[in-house]
Amino acid sequence: MSTEYISIRFKTSPEKSEIISALLLDEGFEGVEERENETIISIKSDLWDEALLDEIMKEYEVDYSFETIEQQNWNAQWESSFEPVVIGNFATIRASFHEQVKHTVHEIIITPKMSFGTGHHATTYLMIEQMQGINFYNKTVIDFGTGTGVLAILAEKLGANKIIATDNDEWSIRNAHENIQANECSKIELVLADNLPVNNLPKADVILANINLNVILANLEVLQSIAKSEATFLFSGLMAADEEQIVIELQNRGFYIKNVFHRNGWICLNATC
Repeated sequence: MSTEYISIRFKTSPEKSEIISALLLDEGFEGVEERENETIISIKSDLWDEALLDEIMKEYEVDYSFETIEQQNWNAQWESSFEPVVIGNFATIRASFHEQVKHTVHEIIITPKMSFGTGHHATTYLMIEQMQGINFYNKTVIDFGTGTGVLAILAEKLGANKIIATDNDEWSIRNAHENIQANECSKIELVLADNLPVNNLPKADVILANINLNVILANLEVLQSIAKSEATFLFSGLMAADEEQIVIELQNRGFYIKNVFHRNGWICLNATC
């Protein structure tokens, strides 16, 4: 039996869309699709809370509509509108039905489903953009909140020797497994877990965390405990409005902030500790 999803549609300014999407992602929504003049975001029907959604939308004075869609039909909609994502001459994310993009160094093939992390969203784009400046060769990597597995796949393509990719959503893990196979990766271990299984994780040279502010803050101590000395951290899933808070929290825990990168109201932090 297919899982049912509630698909939300709303139209507003790009700035409001980014804020509302971030708030909804914090509440269990997934699969943000940003079209030219409309945003679509979905949630599993058993997590649906119309009162909460109504409260958020009223606060930002945004009208919305919603409909119930079975997972297979949601995926068909997603696939029909999916376009390749090109990050400079560094990386392309495309589906198997797209033509090859020849001018980028790395190409990632994904099955476009509703898992977060296709590269279209500013946070994933920022993570990929900044990964090109990190030395992954023969490194151990933790991808915390892997979604589609795109960042883990790119880490292997960049030379990582061992990648642990975790997520708390079974659907994301299945989608990531498909994408790992499609890219012929062999050094990625997928872990389905609500929390990082600290006792079973190797010490990491690079930690990728593209989730959201609350999850990152709740897991900072754990992330530090599994990091090697002077490990590199990339944090995203963060709105520009989160910058002051996340920077203060990181500095209070002994992190050194190397850079903060911005895109469309979102940020990505490169840090070490």
